[in-house]
Amino acid sequence: MDDELTIKHPASEGTHHQGPWWKVMCLTGVDYFSTLGYQPGIAFLAAGVLSPIATAILVLLTLVGALPVYHQVARSSPYGQGSLAMLEELLPKWKGKTLVLCLLGFAATDFIITITLSAADAAAHIVNNEMLNHILPFGQIWLTLMLVLILGGIFLLGFKEAIGVSFALVTLYLGLNVVVVGKAIIVLFEHPEYFSNWTNALYTEHHSIAKMIGVSCLLFPKLALGLSGFETGVAVMPLVQGDESDTLIRPRGRIRKTQHLLTVAALIMSVFLIGSAMTTTLIIPKKEFLEGGLANGRALSYLCHHLLGHELGTVYDLSSILILWFAGASAMAGLLNLVPRYLPRYGMAPEWARAMRPLVIFLTAVALAVTIIFKANVDAQGGAYATGVLVLITSAALAVTLKFWKRPWRRLMFALITLIFAYTTVVNVYERPDGLHIACFFISAILLTSLVSRAMRSTELRVLKVELDATCREFIHEDDSGQIRIVAHRPGGTDYDQKELEACETHNLVPDHLIFLEVSLGDASEFNSETLKVEGERVGRYRVMRCTSPAIPNAIAAILLNIRDQTGKHPHVYLGWTEGNPVLYVIKFIFLGEGETAPVTREILREVESDPKKRPRVHVG
Repeated sequence: MDDELTIKHPASEGTHHQGPWWKVMCLTGVDYFSTLGYQPGIAFLAAGVLSPIATAILVLLTLVGALPVYHQVARSSPYGQGSLAMLEELLPKWKGKTLVLCLLGFAATDFIITITLSAADAAAHIVNNEMLNHILPFGQIWLTLMLVLILGGIFLLGFKEAIGVSFALVTLYLGLNVVVVGKAIIVLFEHPEYFSNWTNALYTEHHSIAKMIGVSCLLFPKLALGLSGFETGVAVMPLVQGDESDTLIRPRGRIRKTQHLLTVAALIMSVFLIGSAMTTTLIIPKKEFLEGGLANGRALSYLCHHLLGHELGTVYDLSSILILWFAGASAMAGLLNLVPRYLPRYGMAPEWARAMRPLVIFLTAVALAVTIIFKANVDAQGGAYATGVLVLITSAALAVTLKFWKRPWRRLMFALITLIFAYTTVVNVYERPDGLHIACFFISAILLTSLVSRAMRSTELRVLKVELDATCREFIHEDDSGQIRIVAHRPGGTDYDQKELEACETHNLVPDHLIFLEVSLGDASEFNSETLKVEGERVGRYRVMRCTSPAIPNAIAAILLNIRDQTGKHPHVYLGWTEGNPVLYVIKFIFLGEGETAPVTREILREVESDPKKRPRVHVG
């Protein structure tokens, strides 16, 4: 419907290299599809002979749960903000922004751990391969650090190169998996005893179909890594080339093509998940899945070596190593779209965080630090990865549920999906609490650095453009006294006589040449004002200018500078001292946009205009 396609778009869309949806699918697919390297083994260790049934439940949840949710997320946030943007709009002011910061902590957990975990897993494959370890004898940690650095280097070259590399890797990897799974299915039909052995084991352990399904429903949350890829799928939406008829407000083509991306990726993954779970469970001996077994962490690779020979098996190993390493590309792409959308806009990151190359360097440095902290250990990072994935999907389901709250049937459907994902998340956190601990660390780090950054940047001008209406322009050009004198007045008050008398007595002014300025406080949680619109009005004999801004001192400073630039005169502003604890007023200004107006206004002007002779004058009394 048209009303659902009216999008609140960012101020600037950016200049990312764009490509066809099926190529961009490969960028998110290196994360999503690469989990086939370890998902079948995890599924068997978690569910045993029930692995194919538990995987089928996971696939069902993917197609009827996650996919419809992210179709709606794509409609609501086609500029890469994901479900976070939806929740931010649904919850006002600091409530929404605090929730977004917490979810960014889980997103950072998901994306950063994707980079480090995948690189560490790729390094582990190299270390455990005799031939490759002989060529690259650097050890687990150094190999992981090298892979992370190379990944960052590719992103410094630009998104176009990353998309090209991911397309080649996904094509090779999926092609090899078609061969491996296809051969395994042929073997199953040639040897029906595999099926009979499996069904016998099922009935021996669980006795009835109802019990099999019930136990599988309890076990499938352990397979949650198979749900990765959806949040990255919408995070990389700015890279999807839309239709020529697309507009910033209604990018229908991009939305439709991203929905194709999500659907095709989910269908491909679903086929491989069921095929790999069935073939590995039926063919591979149980002992090989256990720690130290040849199929531990590499079930499909084991099948390839076992069924197709070591030559093709070596090629499969190489493709697995490459796609596992490059899985971090989708995570990096997601972070490069998420971080500039939120933290700089909240005033909680330096402005350079909007630029791609400095942000790539910073994120690469964080990934290197995480790798060193966890000593490139794959198992230590696994819980955090699943936790991040599930929390983001649950938040997306909640956002879509709230979006359709007034439409009963859709509300019921998405509420049920939200409850299922919430259950999956709780079970995962209960069994692997280390993931929550790591996520809490990221959340704490983001909140702390965000607050410090907000405080440090509070004296920036924070207004990109000032627009004075015709009445305001008339006010500032009609004085022939040579001076423009502005008196700050609290909005809502109408006693201009008293305010004029106070100003004249305190500052020895002539009443005929005063302009009153009233700044109403808007959403103080916003950091920048894209355009500050100032409206003028004559109230009796008084001239009044009015505007709304998230920060009062910054608005006053911006208006003064604009008047100076338009008239060539140095405006004077007259303010009153605030009474009370100055520390509390500073905190009030940082978070509520008001307090200590006079000194903060002067400091903002001093930072913007270094020459005192050109600076508007601030008077306090």
